[in-house]
Amino acid sequence: MSDAVLDDPGFPAARERFWTAALTDKRYRENRAAVAEREGKLVGIAMSGPPLDAAATWARQLYVLYVHAADHGRGAGRALLQAVIDPGESAALWVADPNPRAQAFYRKHGFVADGTAQVEDGVREIRMVRDVQAPSLVS
Repeated sequence: MSDAVLDDPGFPAARERFWTAALTDKRYRENRAAVAEREGKLVGIAMSGPPLDAAATWARQLYVLYVHAADHGRGAGRALLQAVIDPGESAALWVADPNPRAQAFYRKHGFVADGTAQVEDGVREIRMVRDVQAPSLVS
């Protein structure tokens, strides 16, 4: 997110409304959310749900995955991703571009850029998709 969005005095209240709805409203019952803690402190959060794109060929969309910078590389991101998207599920996500660290993390977990880009809140994002092959039924 841009600094202008983060610096907006109404931002904390808007995020609280968003998370309250995302976690309690029945419209979002198919969403999966998880938090990561270390020594009793929140270090990360993730949420996935059904794809927003009606033409999507993937089963889930990753909406949120944030890990506090001090905890990068300590396994929280991997655990959060696996908590909200099963390893065998196809999925897609939008990631800021450039954001080489995040893009490398997603590539490590099977996501590839599909060539689609957008600008959201002044930030350029690329879509990354993980297609999962159905298990072979051949004995």
